[in-house]
Amino acid sequence: MALALSASVNLTAPRRSLLGTTTRFPLSPPIPTLHITETPNPITIPSVSASSPPPSTDYNQWSLDSWKSKRALQLPEYPDVDELELVLQTIGSFPPIVFAGEARKLEEKLANAAVGKAFLLQGGDCAESFKEFNANNIRDTFRVLLQMGIVLTFGAQIPVIAVGRMAGQFAKPRSEPFEIKDGVQLPSYRGDNINGDAFDEKSRVPDPQRYMELAQRVDEALGFMAAAGLTVDDPVMNTFDFWTSHECLHLPYEQALTREDSTTGLYYDCSAHLLWVGERTRQLDGAHVEFLRGISNPLGIKVSDKMDPKELVKLCEILNPRNKPGRLIIITRMGAENMRIKLPHLIRAVRQAGLIVTWVSDPMHGNTIKAPCGLKTRGFDAIRGAILEEFIWR
Repeated sequence: MALALSASVNLTAPRRSLLGTTTRFPLSPPIPTLHITETPNPITIPSVSASSPPPSTDYNQWSLDSWKSKRALQLPEYPDVDELELVLQTIGSFPPIVFAGEARKLEEKLANAAVGKAFLLQGGDCAESFKEFNANNIRDTFRVLLQMGIVLTFGAQIPVIAVGRMAGQFAKPRSEPFEIKDGVQLPSYRGDNINGDAFDEKSRVPDPQRYMELAQRVDEALGFMAAAGLTVDDPVMNTFDFWTSHECLHLPYEQALTREDSTTGLYYDCSAHLLWVGERTRQLDGAHVEFLRGISNPLGIKVSDKMDPKELVKLCEILNPRNKPGRLIIITRMGAENMRIKLPHLIRAVRQAGLIVTWVSDPMHGNTIKAPCGLKTRGFDAIRGAILEEFIWR
């Protein structure tokens, strides 16, 4: 068994890659998300060449927009479709935020984590906001994650894979499409890259121009880091690899940033190195799974206590039909009590199917409670309990 610790940070930008960065500043660390990777039973690992065709299933051929033929949940309805298309065309003309070769390198490292030879550290905000997305916050979170990675490398004596979730985690899946306050019903707030959080009709209208604001804010933040000397040309920034991740939620945006790699012919979503499908969008015949099965980035699957073991196996087979090492991570988020009951069945099903995955524990989202002030929080004992359950069953 190998431990993979995850706390979320993501430094993606519309104009340059941030692979290979580290920091020299001391910080106090935030609460991390622990990920635990399992050493599977002896299996034969298939050989997969870089020039392999894009992942596909045998029921139909994948294309960049084949997801549009499937049922798509959690997508906003824009009042001005023409404006949306214009914005997406503009974004599609941008240089990639990350590069295909970086995603392949991350996949190689995650393959080591799947067999207990590396430690996964992922960190950052649950959901980002434009108000808090600035140079100082990015710098500080970035420093903390890298500092934690250095400490873990020393303590665990194995390589640490640092993956962040920032500059992409702006959209929020919602349980209900509408929100009601004092008898007034308005569309739900879906994240700063979709609409505003103020409870008024104008703020809640989905606005495609928010993607342009997102690109501008990322660019400004990276400009600050460059002015401070935190660039990929600085020798201190070349001692620790760093990758980015976010939930694949708003499919038109993800499609606009997907590119065909000139060296392999594979498609990569260049909005981040790693993307995951969420609890609310992981339907086997849904649009999100359809889109993700055709891109070659490493992928994640968020799993709650509602996941059926057979469905998890089928989902893994759809997203990774060749059982390629490093392609999939399974992120469990169900709280300590549910972990004790549900997790063993999920692990058993995946093992019996001979699937190669990296198991990841998210003890934050599965243990959410409301503080007296109304804010969401987590109890330390509940977080620790969920992490311990991961160790017990692995």
